[in-house]
Amino acid sequence: MNELEVLLSLIKRFEGCHLKAYYCPAGVLTIGWGATGGITPTTTWTQAQADERLMQDAKRFMAGTKLLLPNATGGLLVACSDFAYNLGLGRLKTSTLRKKILSNDLISAKAELLRWDKGGGRVLKGLTLRRKAESSLF
Repeated sequence: MNELEVLLSLIKRFEGCHLKAYYCPAGVLTIGWGATGGITPTTTWTQAQADERLMQDAKRFMAGTKLLLPNATGGLLVACSDFAYNLGLGRLKTSTLRKKILSNDLISAKAELLRWDKGGGRVLKGLTLRRKAESSLF
């Protein structure tokens, strides 16, 4: 599997697919495989729309992650791209996680990644599991 395929698999594993808009635990309007932005409470998609948006978003977040972490490849790139897909490129850009990776301190970076397990101000089991899965790719 190439990096994009691994990323798609990871996203699907943790996002699930919903064809009707819903509010995620953090209160963000979401649809498809975790897509946000431009969604209204009455938005509905077909499976094809959800899959197409996932592909576009996964490619966009991986490209953005490569810009922020130019030396990241393989599992590290996938893990950080999934983090960005889940939390946004802005959070990756300003994170201590990124600083640790850029300084090649991957042990501290793994520990930092595991701290990002909250949504709506509370620890979410799904995010804890997601961060563990991401950190296992380092």
